[in-house]
Amino acid sequence: MIPTDDTASGTVRQFGLRYRAHNGLPRPAVVLAPAEYGPDNRPPPLPLVISPHGRGIRAITNAQWWRDLPARGGFAVICPAGMGRRLPLHSWGWRGQIADLARMPSILQATMPWLRVDGRRIYAVGGSMGGQETLLLVGQYPQLLAGAVAFDSVTNFYTRYRDFALIRNGRRLQALARLEVGGTPSDKTREYVLRSPTHWVREVAGAGCRCSCGGATQTRSSSASSASRDISMRSFAVCDRPRPSRRYEALGPTRPKPIRTCNYPVRLSGWACSSGRSGSGRTQIAQLRTTSSRSREAWLPRMSQARTRSR
Repeated sequence: MIPTDDTASGTVRQFGLRYRAHNGLPRPAVVLAPAEYGPDNRPPPLPLVISPHGRGIRAITNAQWWRDLPARGGFAVICPAGMGRRLPLHSWGWRGQIADLARMPSILQATMPWLRVDGRRIYAVGGSMGGQETLLLVGQYPQLLAGAVAFDSVTNFYTRYRDFALIRNGRRLQALARLEVGGTPSDKTREYVLRSPTHWVREVAGAGCRCSCGGATQTRSSSASSASRDISMRSFAVCDRPRPSRRYEALGPTRPKPIRTCNYPVRLSGWACSSGRSGSGRTQIAQLRTTSSRSREAWLPRMSQARTRSR
């Protein structure tokens, strides 16, 4: 554990630690906690936020965006650097990275035992690629979290590869995706689908946690922003259907749009014709289902009072 300088406000303290990723490589993480707590002044059990970073963002940069929120809300944050199959800053939902995120509470307890975590109040918050990994964490570890926020997130990595071409440096991103995944969506369909929250939408809907989802709030220069926003809102509608009694919030500038079927894979659920027509070949799956996000500041100050009433 390496204490670092306090944030500019002086109300939040940063700590650095190292953990071993799924492939055995050492990776850094930044921990934020209210400044009054430390090894000599142990806090009561605090809520913990797992904060996966966005595409190409370092852990320290991700930590700086939290500013004084941990002090205002009375919670701790852990910002892991992450590690994909091949790339450290472009993990894009690799299953080893999601497993590492699930281990963050135990890693924190092992390296900083004085910082006690309330196991009933563990949350995840992320945007863009971090939102993608937040939703995958909910879907793959449905009993871990008490709540999650995903904003402007990747929801269908299979189609996102194509959409990269619409944005600046998109060809470079496509090359990085091929390196990380091991090929193109045509070559590695299963791998792209498994990294998509669309594939895990039923698990997200059935998870015992509160999920806040929303899309982009500002329009960027490319058409990818509006596409992302539409997918985000459409995905929330699907999440809400299987378990309407669960607590979901759609946060964003648009209302959920109708779900549509599509002719590309988004969920691996047995053998089906992706086009919906019989006799057109057997491929693994079928319907467009998606999920996503909003701003952390609007939700997190209330988090320290949140309770998992559904448990």
